[in-house]
Amino acid sequence: MHKQFFRRRALAMAVLSVTVGASQHSLAQQEAAMEEVAVVGSRISRNAEFETATPIQVVDRESLEKSGYTNLQQMFEKHPAAGNGTFSTRGNNQDSTANGAAAVSLRGMGADATLVLINGRRVAISAFAEGITTNFVDINTIPLAAIERVEVLKDGASAIYGSDAVAGVVNLVLREDFEGAEVSVDYGGADGYDEQSTSAIWGVSGDDANLTLIFDHQRNSTLSSTERPGLDTANQSARGGMDFRSSRGYPGYFVVDGVSTIDPNCPPDSTLGQICAYDYGPWTLLTPEAERTGVMVLGNTQLSDQVEFFTEVAFQHNTSIAQGAPTPLDESAALTVPVNHPDNPFAGASSIDIGRYRTVDAGARQWDIETDNIRGVFGLRGNVADWNWEASVQRSRSESTQTGDRSQGWVRTDKLQQEINAGRYNPFGGVQNPESVIDAITTSLVRQGKSQLTSANFTVDGTLVDTSNGAIAMAAGIERREEVASDIPDDQFQRGLIFGTESVSAQASRDINSAFVELAVPLPANLDLTLAGRYDDYSDFGSTTNPMANLLWTATDMLSLRASWGTGFRAPSLAQIGLGPSEESIFFKDTYGCDINSAYCASTDYNIVFSGNPDLEAEESESFNLGAVLKPLDTMQVSLDIWRITQDGKIDDVPFGYLYRLNCNDQNSSVCIRSEPLPGESLGALQSIDSGFINIGEQSVSGVDLSMVYSGMPIAGGDLGLRLDYSYLMEFERVELDSSGENFLSRDLAGEYEYPEHRWSASADWARDNFAFTLGLNYIGEFEDTPDIDFDGTLDYDSNRSRIVDSFLTLSLQARYTGFENMVLSLGADNALDEEPPFAIGDGDSDLYGYVSSQHDPRGRFVYGKMAYSF
Repeated sequence: MHKQFFRRRALAMAVLSVTVGASQHSLAQQEAAMEEVAVVGSRISRNAEFETATPIQVVDRESLEKSGYTNLQQMFEKHPAAGNGTFSTRGNNQDSTANGAAAVSLRGMGADATLVLINGRRVAISAFAEGITTNFVDINTIPLAAIERVEVLKDGASAIYGSDAVAGVVNLVLREDFEGAEVSVDYGGADGYDEQSTSAIWGVSGDDANLTLIFDHQRNSTLSSTERPGLDTANQSARGGMDFRSSRGYPGYFVVDGVSTIDPNCPPDSTLGQICAYDYGPWTLLTPEAERTGVMVLGNTQLSDQVEFFTEVAFQHNTSIAQGAPTPLDESAALTVPVNHPDNPFAGASSIDIGRYRTVDAGARQWDIETDNIRGVFGLRGNVADWNWEASVQRSRSESTQTGDRSQGWVRTDKLQQEINAGRYNPFGGVQNPESVIDAITTSLVRQGKSQLTSANFTVDGTLVDTSNGAIAMAAGIERREEVASDIPDDQFQRGLIFGTESVSAQASRDINSAFVELAVPLPANLDLTLAGRYDDYSDFGSTTNPMANLLWTATDMLSLRASWGTGFRAPSLAQIGLGPSEESIFFKDTYGCDINSAYCASTDYNIVFSGNPDLEAEESESFNLGAVLKPLDTMQVSLDIWRITQDGKIDDVPFGYLYRLNCNDQNSSVCIRSEPLPGESLGALQSIDSGFINIGEQSVSGVDLSMVYSGMPIAGGDLGLRLDYSYLMEFERVELDSSGENFLSRDLAGEYEYPEHRWSASADWARDNFAFTLGLNYIGEFEDTPDIDFDGTLDYDSNRSRIVDSFLTLSLQARYTGFENMVLSLGADNALDEEPPFAIGDGDSDLYGYVSSQHDPRGRFVYGKMAYSF
């Protein structure tokens, strides 16, 4: 069914455009497409040739195949509009992270400020939060083989979709109505690392029904830090970085008759005063092993001339691993050694306490992670009197289990104490204890997470009334959602028997009722106005109403101008509301303790213990976009957008630098927890700092996006397509408490750590007869290094200028051959010049090994081949 409203001269390539490596379809083909579509950012079905007033970028199926990507994580890591907060499986080796998962963060505003949809619908969030409280949709649970196109709305859209659409929306449109069969196999590898995947799609169609079945299997091996020289050590001083080796050593140090005393067998190159430093870097996994298998069934059948039944059923099973260095122990473990221990090197001692020590002989702490995602959608759609309607229900669930057995390095302190008391475990000299003793001190652990979403919605859209300027269209709908999330650590964590490993505990649920309306109004002088509003009522924090207004002016056949404005919100995450005592470790120096005892002077990892806040309010936001699309030639177009997003009441943890300054010079503080002081000293060893979450932050982000496309250029007997996508971060101003906790200060993050001002990607695609070649460039600009230049726990990037982390430019190549019937052969290389990630001192938190894991890929040159066969 075709409607006649909004038929304006097409500049659709600026809206339904493709990213780097995309195919360059002819404009004639684009202009011929008149099918009604509902593109992300609007609920109103419009002609494909209608251009929206919001910046939308679309990666189609052909572009995905040319890219060489095996998962969505790889795509968004190179998307210029993505930024800080786009995290991946790289570096996920802690309990406070969602190991094996990946997320996208548009505009660098965090994964929880980007809404991810599948076919325009929400799905269950990851069972494990990232960084303790960041809820997100794990994009690694959606197989690339199932995706028809990826729609990226680079603008706030809470008036259409509700919470989380602060920085934008990513809509994954699935392949459906497929007929025939297609099998694809690919394999690739880098030095010490490989990936392989297999996918198949089969579909059958009748006169009034279609059934599509999709299978996908993907596997990657482990890339260890030892495979990349320079990234395998926490001591980066030789490269101009910091020595982040741990004070929890092997051998360690002891408190002998009340005096901190280093183990006499500590190697000279590890001796730092009374500390025996330990390098945990070689245990790090740059990319953990993972395996993903998914099956998806999509179907529809015409029940009558006016009503269609549709369904989507998907199951995805993912496995991965995580690994950390052997268990670190400190004073809070309260371990002692009998003076009559057979291996006691301290003759004449009357008491021996273990200060800081690491059970290296028990091996690395390892997790096995299994995640199951199940999603079912069932609905009816149809039309009545030129109005489209749709009613559907959905159940979406994500369950994750982390397990560690006795062979995976999990040491219980009570069992360790028993073996020390019996004289069977020797904690001195860094010796390897017998396997029978290791078996006696280790245990098995289980962490279980679950996230569930149940929803029902009803929408209508169609022509409201005809005017002299065209038809006024409207869409409206109601929605009911129930969300539940829980993260349950092993009881042994809660009982304080497992040390040196972060743990997360959370449980919460909520109900949401929503209603929205959207109007598309054609105005004189080729103006099109879109108005929208949405009301959301949450059972926990209350209700919110958000409006939106967009305006498009088709000035000439060559030029259109667009503007959009809207408010938005992000509801407190279920983890932020329902968080139990949960731990995160961070490196800094205990300056108060250092003044008392030199053994406390080393910069080492301390635990920050968080708890949820049920009184949190929603974050509020406002977004604005002003853009132009210019088409000087039939085969060329340029789009330019200036955008700005502001957030108020941003949920943030209380700055731990402030908590440290205020509380950690007090031995009896209930916030800053210390061990009992040694004789004659006023402060004991620092153990942890208690913190929480409040609506305290503000941030304002602005930038410029530029896109240029030139297609169909005849050259060397073939057709050449060129594309450039560029994003400039003008400002990222954050308002937060200063270290005194008494004043607010404004900090501009643009150009600071993890916030490069410039990101761009470019491609050239040439095709002739049965051959095609694609060349791509991806650029991540330079930015300042460490945000805490003295690592004292207080950010000082606004007052101290650090060194610069160099820019990172990589080249990708691909060649394709289509000369065999029904077959496409591809050979390519990502990072073809084998560029190493630029050196960085790091942030003392996630980046300790000489590079910035959130921005730069250490994989190196990755060469791959692919075969796709259709029949």
